[in-house]
Amino acid sequence: MSRKAHIVGVGESQYTKWGKIVDETEHALAHKAIIKAVTDAGLTVDDIDGLASFAEDRNEAIFIAAELGIPELRFGNMVWMPGGGGGCAAVSNAAMAVETGQAEVVVVYRSLCQGQFMRFGHAAELMVNEGGDEAAEPPPITFQQATTLMLGAMGHVMPFGMITGAAAFALPFRRHMHKYGTTGEHLGKIAVAFRKHANRNERAVMKDKELTLEQHQASRMIADPFRLFDCCMENDGACAVVVTTEERAKDLAKAKDRRPVEIVATVQGAPKGYSFGSFTNANIDDDIYATGGTEQMANRLWEKSGLKPEDVDVAQIYDHFTGSVLMQLEDFGFCKRGEGGDFIDSGALDWEGGSLPTNTSGGSLSEAYMHGLNHVLEGARSLWGESCCPVDNAEVCLVTSAAGVPSSAIVLQAK
Repeated sequence: MSRKAHIVGVGESQYTKWGKIVDETEHALAHKAIIKAVTDAGLTVDDIDGLASFAEDRNEAIFIAAELGIPELRFGNMVWMPGGGGGCAAVSNAAMAVETGQAEVVVVYRSLCQGQFMRFGHAAELMVNEGGDEAAEPPPITFQQATTLMLGAMGHVMPFGMITGAAAFALPFRRHMHKYGTTGEHLGKIAVAFRKHANRNERAVMKDKELTLEQHQASRMIADPFRLFDCCMENDGACAVVVTTEERAKDLAKAKDRRPVEIVATVQGAPKGYSFGSFTNANIDDDIYATGGTEQMANRLWEKSGLKPEDVDVAQIYDHFTGSVLMQLEDFGFCKRGEGGDFIDSGALDWEGGSLPTNTSGGSLSEAYMHGLNHVLEGARSLWGESCCPVDNAEVCLVTSAAGVPSSAIVLQAK
């Protein structure tokens, strides 16, 4: 029997606005998500022999293994792709461990309590009190030595005001607008579509808050052209995905009355000279500056999978900013460069009537910001028919990680 990797279980803690979880630690939430995922798969903690994460997750595998009582940790892995670029890469690494026999059951997890740990770009928020007024005494400016090359590279642009993700990713998308005539309304339609999906999702932070295009267009500017609702949320929570062999997956799927979900192909990487992507900009070739920087990677993914963009029934595309969604739609071949706006105008992303239902749980814009790993959970649910926005007869799902930084992607297929 083939050892081809499959996803067999998913689980998450409650997702909340950052700072709202005060009675559980980030570490405890990682435990909770892992236990829920293995339970969902029909397994137990004793079955786990591998753990993988990304984005410098603070919850180190060796401690989780000891605390959960895992009989033997045979594989522990952390991805080098930075930030949200590593979610699919972590699943890719888990798949490699399973397919090469290093482990039998690998859990990929991400725990993120932004209310318990300072997040990059929050300095400005400290200058505003809870009522929304300017604080009487702004906090003092402090300096620290960069402890990584990534922070060192960011230090070169921070004096010019690039202290948030919105500022970094606004620059290449503003270039896209200049070259192709893309508009703020195109971005708004992305945000509105994903919010509609979240309104059907009981797990979504924004489940009870509707959004119209008019509200989007009237929201405050964060970093031109990104308005408030073009930016992902900041959340607390954790989620996890269980990866195992084909043989085991078939038995588990039968017991759960699910179709096995195969990880058909995976990719990770960055273009030549890309470095930290939009956060540094210095080495990005002009030809790909106004893209998500994922076109080469996408071409490799389609070649490895033997599939094409038109084979995809549902997509979960990383949405830290609406503009990154549009550029990835172009990078992955769902439309040509510069035609993303027209593709959005067609209603393609909508669950009802869209040619490519996308982010059917609400994504990072409206479900939760878990550095994109929750997109993988929704990818599996969409092929099991367990999504809040089920796509009839869905067979193939594309899941991507962040655009504008070294990234990763996977293709899932129901068997």
